[in-house]
Amino acid sequence: MQPTSTVDLDSWPVHPTDRQIMKLAVPAFFALVAEPLFLLADTAIVGRLGTTELAGVGIAAVVMQTAVGLCVFLAYGTTAGVARHLGAGDSRRALTLGADGIWLAIGLGVLTTVVLLAATDPLVAAFGVSDAVGGFARDYLVVALLGITPLLVMLAATGVLRGLQDTRTPLWVALGGNAVNVLLNLLLVFGLGPVPALGVAGAALGSVIAQVLSAVALVWVVVRAARREGASLTPDRAGILAAGRASVALVVRTLALRAALVIGAWAVASSGDADGTAVAAHQVAFSVWTFLVFALDAVAIAAQTLTGHALGSGDRQGTRVLTRRMIRWGWGSGVVAGLALAAASPLLGPLFTPDPGVHELLVPILLVAALGQPLAGVVFVLDGVLIGAGDGTYLAWAGIAVLLVYAPAVLAVPHVVDGTGSLLWIWVLFSGLFLGTRCVVLLHRARGDRWMVMGSA
Repeated sequence: MQPTSTVDLDSWPVHPTDRQIMKLAVPAFFALVAEPLFLLADTAIVGRLGTTELAGVGIAAVVMQTAVGLCVFLAYGTTAGVARHLGAGDSRRALTLGADGIWLAIGLGVLTTVVLLAATDPLVAAFGVSDAVGGFARDYLVVALLGITPLLVMLAATGVLRGLQDTRTPLWVALGGNAVNVLLNLLLVFGLGPVPALGVAGAALGSVIAQVLSAVALVWVVVRAARREGASLTPDRAGILAAGRASVALVVRTLALRAALVIGAWAVASSGDADGTAVAAHQVAFSVWTFLVFALDAVAIAAQTLTGHALGSGDRQGTRVLTRRMIRWGWGSGVVAGLALAAASPLLGPLFTPDPGVHELLVPILLVAALGQPLAGVVFVLDGVLIGAGDGTYLAWAGIAVLLVYAPAVLAVPHVVDGTGSLLWIWVLFSGLFLGTRCVVLLHRARGDRWMVMGSA
């Protein structure tokens, strides 16, 4: 459906653009909320084993999220490309491009797994945590890294389906995968009957099995659609290389943003937190924040799909309408998310760990994160608009600029504030400086016209 360009922007409840956004964003919301439940389930279940175990999974989660996060272009780039070709009326080419993205995901997944397995010990050691925390981090990582390839395949296949304006299939797969994940984690972490208690390694194994099943389900749907349209499914070296080259800018953008998150986690770990309490609190807070990121990102997913489709069909005015409406949606969603997080902040700690020290640290940083949610909503929407437009080069430079502003400030915190007190200031800088700088550079770009390139390429 092509976005309507002559509409009354004040008729919010019946606005045709709003209906398009809701059709894509509502299923994407539930699918995206379900995705971080893999980590939330691991965090909540492992938290019952002890604070040291939870801190270890927190370190491992940073490594896993960084590895997978750097490859998020497999979803974003594929969504934008497929949507453009769909908007231009070429479904066969759209699905061929999608198949190339899945093959690229398989190759990158295998390579990433091999490299990270070899580098597990130095990666964990780089965080400077205690031997006990580091041991649990290694136990989790060695198993969890086997899920890298299915996770990347899930990203690519989901991107294909989003580009085809199908956000319902990823929803059902995500719900099913998380149900399997929770059941397997409970069984493998604590054991039952002949199944031994595997501890943190069991949490990782349960997630890997669920991820493999989810990847198979999504690929099957894409393959069926490709066969229906007569699109090629065989590996095409030229197509895979083209997909890789087109994604370089998004990789740089993601690398810069992930570096900012890793630097924040490193600052927490190096703040003199000998018993891991601050690291554990940061892990819980970051898991909750990630949950909200995926929730707010639902509108950004709609932005990617609808922006790519509108530009592919040559609808410049429709693209402008979509952008204005989606910024409103991002701000409103962020306000709702912030209020919900603030109200829930005193209740969340006991869900993850019985440690009162973690609870005490957690509430104030969750309140800081709640204040940053409206800004986050606008940032994610604008990011989605520019990704959908294929404006990767600007996003790469913007990501580097944000990192250069944020990194020196957050790295200085442990030297200015001692012990666990630095945790709150790290989150203040993250919610204010990091998100604020991103918002400025993205709004500047969106106000111009250089990102609005019409047609299928």
